[in-house]
Order: sequence, then structure tokens, then C-alpha cells
Amino acid sequence: MIPVRALRAATEPANPWLSWDYVTRNQDDLVRALSQHTTLTFQAVAIALVLALPLGALAHVRPRLAGPLVGTAGVLYTVPSVALFAILAPWTGIGRTTVLIGLVTYALLVLLRNIVVGLAGVDPAVRDAARGLGYGRMRLLLTVELPNALPAIVAGVRLATVTTVALVTVGVVVGYGGLGQLMFRGFRSRYHAEIMTATLLCLALALVCDLVLYAAGRAIAPWSRAGRTA
Repeated sequence: MIPVRALRAATEPANPWLSWDYVTRNQDDLVRALSQHTTLTFQAVAIALVLALPLGALAHVRPRLAGPLVGTAGVLYTVPSVALFAILAPWTGIGRTTVLIGLVTYALLVLLRNIVVGLAGVDPAVRDAARGLGYGRMRLLLTVELPNALPAIVAGVRLATVTTVALVTVGVVVGYGGLGQLMFRGFRSRYHAEIMTATLLCLALALVCDLVLYAAGRAIAPWSRAGRTA
């Protein structure tokens, strides 16, 4: 007599974790979800950077503000993503705007902290030399301190980008989660190939973004590379 479990396994359709057939049949869905995921990530990090740069500069110029600014960003970062989306939804609705605001909020702390640390870590001798040449406070900040803080800022952008790639998937709770929507749909239908394909694409996106930003950081701050070599 054939066991019930073996009979059930024999009659159930194949459900592999990796399936090229799934990729070819759902190419349009995958491209659309990946495009949505990538766009959300880049927009969130770009907006957060635009906000973090002046805030970080202000915290550097006015050290008394550093604690409150970084502390406020830290408090917002501790709010669970699902809870934050739920708080925003009544005011911003269900969809892209809610997810984007949440992602910007989370990226802001990482960027702000790295900007403040990077500016604070500029060699005092470099500042003194610039002051001796007659540099004012704003010129010193823009032409000396910010360029020297670029490695720390780029490191913050890399970390914020990789973190945002992961957080975008949570946006599925308000209907706009990029690859997270495919993951959720796969879990709901127990479709292994859909879950795994979306997961691998998410990992690949994070890796590619990190490598591109690493190369960009080396290109725009060659002096930091020369310093390490020396």
C-alpha cells in the first residue's frame, strides 16, 4: 500500500525554489517590480541626502544643535517600519508617497550621522591652514571640510542605500513594495520560485548599488585613496 504522504507528493505539481521557466513567463512583472524598487531606493536616498547635508552642516557649525538633530533622527529610526507606514497612511494615503516618506525618514539618520562624524573628523591642521589663508567660515566648510569629509559621507550613502533596498520590501503593507509585492504574493500562494526570484533580485540590487557607489566614492575622492596607500 502506498503511503498517503508519498501519494500526495506524487500528485502535487512541482514547486521548485529556482525556476527559469518562472522568470521567462513573468518577465514583465519582474522588470516592473525591479524598476519600482530601484526608483524608490534612489529617490529616497537622494531626498534624504538633500535634507541631511544642510542639517549636518548646521550641526557642525552649531555644535549645540548636533545632539538634538541626531537624537531626533535616531528616535524616528527606532519606530518600526510597519508602524511608521500605518501612522503616515491616514494623512498621505495608501501607496508611493507613504512609502517614500518612510524610507527618507530611515535613510536620514544614517546620512546625518555620517556627515556630522565626517566633518568633525577633518584634520585640525587643515582647518588651521585654511584659516591662515583667510578662509571664512562658509568657504572653509564648502571648500575644505566637506571635501575632506567625502569618504565618510559616501560610506553613509552606501549604508543608507543598502538599508533602503531592504526596507522597500516592507512597503507592500501599503500597496507599494517593489520586489516585496512579489515576495508577499509568493508567500501567500506558496509559490517558491516567486519568493526566491524576488529575494535574489533584491540582493543583487543591493550588491550592484553598493559596488557602484564604492567606485563613485573612489572616483570623487582620490586623495583618500592616495592617503591610504601612503
